[in-house]
Amino acid sequence: MALRIPVLVRGINNLSDARYCAGMGAAGLVFTLDPELPGAIDPATVQELAGWVAGVALIGEFGDADPEQLIAVATACGLHQVLLHDAPLFIPGLHPPLPFPVLRETDLITALQALIDPELAHELRSADFAPAGGALLVTLPAGADLVGWQDQLAALARRFPLWLGGDFAVADLPGLVDAVRPYGLVLRGGDELKPGLRDFGGLEELFEALEEVE
Repeated sequence: MALRIPVLVRGINNLSDARYCAGMGAAGLVFTLDPELPGAIDPATVQELAGWVAGVALIGEFGDADPEQLIAVATACGLHQVLLHDAPLFIPGLHPPLPFPVLRETDLITALQALIDPELAHELRSADFAPAGGALLVTLPAGADLVGWQDQLAALARRFPLWLGGDFAVADLPGLVDAVRPYGLVLRGGDELKPGLRDFGGLEELFEALEEVE
């Protein structure tokens, strides 16, 4: 399935989601690996799930992580990228730089402040500790007036490689993508009803709304 824009799916914790999202054309699967974050899974589970999919980037989600520990977990899981809530405590000469691209998550207000604050923009790009490159994830608040924020979001998309996350309404997606032109979208996976049984209704509608029309 070809999608009109790259899509990541975060919160992957079961084989049903991993295989379904890879088959629907997701560019990457995001696994919560920081034990301090809700819904975290262990590296062994990530390795097991990754063995059943191909052609997708494996991404680990972390909060406030020690760079060396983060690299060790990422290496064990074969990650291609990491999603960070906070910048790691990086001390040049003491900690190694992260050897993979970073997707930094922040709120909408902080992201908009970065448009006029060069130091904040530099920090959000993670340039000091992730020379491999970085992008910005803005998770939109629930119930946000997407039409009212489109101009500001479009300005962010011109300044950063911008990913948008949130609980998107299917009807809003095509207009949002056309108006903002983000680099990609971040959707959220879910839990199995029982092993091997998962209701993909809502997620399926989002993928179908993003399907590229030939």
